[in-house]
Amino acid sequence: MPKFVIQNLDIYYGRIKALKSVTLDVEENRILGVIGPAGSGKTSFLRTLNRLNDLLPDFHVEGRILLDGEDIYHPKMEPVLLRRRVGMVFALPVPLPMSIYDNLVYGPRLTGIRQPSRLDEIVEKSLQAAFLWDEVKDRLNSSALRLSGGQQQRLCLARVLALNPEVILLDEPCSGLDPISTSKIEEALTVLKSDVTVILVTNNTMQASRVADRTAFFLMGELIETGRTDKIFTHPDDPRTNEYITGRFG
Repeated sequence: MPKFVIQNLDIYYGRIKALKSVTLDVEENRILGVIGPAGSGKTSFLRTLNRLNDLLPDFHVEGRILLDGEDIYHPKMEPVLLRRRVGMVFALPVPLPMSIYDNLVYGPRLTGIRQPSRLDEIVEKSLQAAFLWDEVKDRLNSSALRLSGGQQQRLCLARVLALNPEVILLDEPCSGLDPISTSKIEEALTVLKSDVTVILVTNNTMQASRVADRTAFFLMGELIETGRTDKIFTHPDDPRTNEYITGRFG
């Protein structure tokens, strides 16, 4: 069974229709790359998967989004619990103004975990998974704000991982990072997909070609094409996909 099943999804901000009849399966333990020019609906799509758009005025959806067969917009679905299962990393890293260690245990403490040894284990495991442990293990009590931009972004990834999510959503996580930091995040995602499902929105088509198992191309609120990444980038079915990938627009 796919992790997400999206059926005839329409997204509205007031009278503005941001996404139009999107139907898509997201395979479990795979990386789905989401590409398309600015304004194509990529971020709206991503934020709908853990109901962050609920916080915006005049937002509403039509259609269905199923997570492991459960409708995430059903009245009985608790958004806070959903967001523990479906974590999100944003384009701009926003570490909390506290120590590296406290950034990582903040979420687990809210869920009721108090045992120091268990918290220590969560910190090390999440930093290892984000490829950051070796760089910060000797300064866990120092301010997270003193980390470099690339380290801060990996810390934000580790903070999501500390809650043991089933899905990780990433909205252009490498847009402001240097190539070395970008490669570390890409390597981390490639390893993480054995345990979690990853959905990566990126404006860098080459990044999608490097790390995504499947790729979805959005344009002006429509899902134009989805399929295996190697096929999307070599023999796409829609000429608009080829034009975007080859840089003719976007």
